[in-house]
Formats: sequence, C-alpha cells, structure tokens
Amino acid sequence: MHSKRRVDPCRLTSNWNKPKYGGQLIAVSPQSPDNSLSQQEKEELTFQVLSDPNGRVADRYNVLFELPDYLQNTFKNILKRDLAEFNKTDRWILPVPATYMIDREGIIRFAHVNPDFMKRLEPQEMIDQLKKL
Repeated sequence: MHSKRRVDPCRLTSNWNKPKYGGQLIAVSPQSPDNSLSQQEKEELTFQVLSDPNGRVADRYNVLFELPDYLQNTFKNILKRDLAEFNKTDRWILPVPATYMIDREGIIRFAHVNPDFMKRLEPQEMIDQLKKL
C-alpha cells in the first residue's frame, strides 16, 4: 500500500536496518557531500546518505530528471532554491523517487519508482520483500 504523504526517513531506521531482515538501508542524494552529511546529521539518520551530485547513479538507474528552463526559473525565483548551487554541480537535476532492493550479487530483486514524490514506498512493504529472499 502506498502512502500519499512523504515517508519520514527517520521512521525507516527503526525497522529496516535490523540484521534479522538481512538488509541495509542506504540513501543516495543529489546533494553535495557536505549537504548530504548536514541532512543526515539534522535528521539524525542512522543509515548512510551517499552523494550523487552529478546524477551518475540516478542516470544508470534511469531515474534522473533534468529540470526544464521553466522549472529552473520556478526554483530560482519563486522557491529561492538554486539546485545547481546547492548540489555543487552545473546541472539542474533531480532523481525520480525510487527504492530498490539489491541482493549481494548486485541483482535488483524489488523496485518501486514513482515520479509523484508524494507516493513513497511504505517501510513495511520493503520489510515484506526482504522476508521473501
């Protein structure tokens, strides 16, 4: 079941990163390494937040979104957020929200991708998928 609200990443750590499920949670962010670390500390996340400021990882998973000029203008002038500056890159990119379960051999065993950032995978669904392995 998918939620219409944004999943609180802190909520994930309490159930997800337990050895009994055999999984490890890792987040990949388009933010610069410094901003990724700041976010991790601010949210008191107990899992790794890796930085992908140039979108190489997101591009390899086909979930990279290059913002068109009109959205760049909205971000800069209305939202007062310069993504290229914030992410320390010359590209205006965002990843499509995605959750993957990748086994030890590097095979994707489960994927949830939805361009609507308000529809995130519920943590229990991932736990259920981990139990199937």
